[in-house]
Amino acid sequence: MENLTSNISRPKYDYIDSSVFHKLESYNPKHSQAEKIPDQDPYTLNGQKLRLNFIRSQLNLDLDFLSGEKVFTNNESLKGNIENYIGMSQIPTGIIGPLVINGSVAQGPFYVPLATTEGALLASYNRGAKACRESGPITVITLQEGVQRTPTFKFKTVIELGKFVSWVLDHTETFSILTRQSSNYAILNDIGINIEGNILILKFEFSTGDASGQNMVTICSDRICQYIIENCPIKPVFWTIEGNFSGDKKISPLNTRVRGKKLTAEIEIKKEVVKSVLKTTPELLFEQWKACVTGAQKAGVVGSGMHPSNALAALFIACGQDVACTGEAALSFTRMEITEDGDIYYAITMPNMIVGTVGGGTSFPTQRECLELLGCYGVGKSGKFAEIAIALCLTGELSILAAMSSGQFTSAHQKWGR
Repeated sequence: MENLTSNISRPKYDYIDSSVFHKLESYNPKHSQAEKIPDQDPYTLNGQKLRLNFIRSQLNLDLDFLSGEKVFTNNESLKGNIENYIGMSQIPTGIIGPLVINGSVAQGPFYVPLATTEGALLASYNRGAKACRESGPITVITLQEGVQRTPTFKFKTVIELGKFVSWVLDHTETFSILTRQSSNYAILNDIGINIEGNILILKFEFSTGDASGQNMVTICSDRICQYIIENCPIKPVFWTIEGNFSGDKKISPLNTRVRGKKLTAEIEIKKEVVKSVLKTTPELLFEQWKACVTGAQKAGVVGSGMHPSNALAALFIACGQDVACTGEAALSFTRMEITEDGDIYYAITMPNMIVGTVGGGTSFPTQRECLELLGCYGVGKSGKFAEIAIALCLTGELSILAAMSSGQFTSAHQKWGR
């Protein structure tokens, strides 16, 4: 086999490239001046037309499938996405924004499509986006990325297991070559070892280009495992492609480093905006955040976010993502401070943002239109989409904390919900 540069020895830690600093510091504040979405007539046909015309004029996009002017008829394109097809489930889709971001990839104002049946959700995220917009852009940085698969092997004794591990670690470059032969986009970045008695878990970690990558890493891991089984002199008595150790579609304390993309976002909300838009005070907002973080700790929750799964589920449905991945993607860690000037500093870090802008459900008509609305359809756009997603989560966290701190939470759901 030919030699191939490997990433396996690359250190695994959060990293910010120096070019990112320059990009963030060169941000143009004029981005914050984008027009807000028409929010009158939230349910009527007239209101729908107002917003569709707004999108056409602002972004030069025709949302023919979302608007219902065209219908899906290309049944052949369903292959690989569903079996026993009977029709399309329709979920109402709305839009919020502009969400103004100064990110390492995503920069500018974004009008974000969200598909949901939960009343008050879009109103809350739209309010959070407004508060952030009036205070400055949300700064977002991508820190690292990786998608894992964890094949598991059982041996007669731990001694045999140890010999097997030694052989595996001597062949990591071969595994890198097998990965490139199995996929045009996957790169093997790390191999983790976990031993428990005579059970071995290998954690293969890959980067997966612009795909969310679960199928990709499964295929590559299986290719590696088949090579190991065929060539290693030590044979396991049993093995499986996944031992439920990767954190796929579930929150795990082990996945606080990265699964998909790890990102962090921050904003400083001016105290005047806290009062005028969020309808609370910095002091009440801070007390509410402390109470919720403490409550999460007492309940044994992994992370400290309030409801990032709301944002991600609505965004994922609209944009053709694997919605079950909200299971891991919603993991978040938040931090709030009152600054010396009395403003609110808020940050959110999400280590498991597993998204894609190619493959999966991204090419279906309405999902493609939603991704195009964000400028995130196709190759080279997954990093941008991930940064929009975490910024969206940040706006919702601020808005719900504000509503609870000011006593608006119940009345908002009485007004906007069922």
